[in-house]
Amino acid sequence: MTPSRFPDAVADEFPRPPLEFEDREGRHVEIRVYDGSKAEHDALAEMYDDFDSADRAQGIPPSRSEEIRRWLDQILEGDCYNVIAWHGDDVAGHATLVPADGGHYELAIFVHQTYQEAGIGTRLIRCLLGHGQSAGVETVWLTVERWNRAAVGLYEKIGFETADAESFEIEMVLRLNEPQETDGSSPDSD
Repeated sequence: MTPSRFPDAVADEFPRPPLEFEDREGRHVEIRVYDGSKAEHDALAEMYDDFDSADRAQGIPPSRSEEIRRWLDQILEGDCYNVIAWHGDDVAGHATLVPADGGHYELAIFVHQTYQEAGIGTRLIRCLLGHGQSAGVETVWLTVERWNRAAVGLYEKIGFETADAESFEIEMVLRLNEPQETDGSSPDSD
């Protein structure tokens, strides 16, 4: 369910992909926008096939190969925005903005267990948000399990605000761009 309120203040500018850096383990990592190729789709599917079940939340990513591929087909097409963290030819992580009700976008991020706690997730989120800013995305939201204090702290550090904390999940929100002006008329109404 999409949050009912978003902040008025626009977040600071985020870096846009591509971005190259050394992670805390000294590995060279590059974050790039998903290019739509079969090779990148297959590499993502391989990462998710090997994804630790303990790192799955809220039913995603799916656990079975054919479900993973169907899920990827949905989030890699259409109006979604996707960035991938690469370590050589291996996918280290993936983040996506998926359109939701009211023109808002839901953020989801996944870092393969081999690459966790190395600073990749933070840069992956920031690059995804920069990609969204440059594309004109206005608002982003996410849900995180209340007990996941590390994730909540990371999202707050990036600039997300808590919108709702009534359930076992916390809804967090961020404004990337100013709202588009609407005068109530359509361009075709002349």
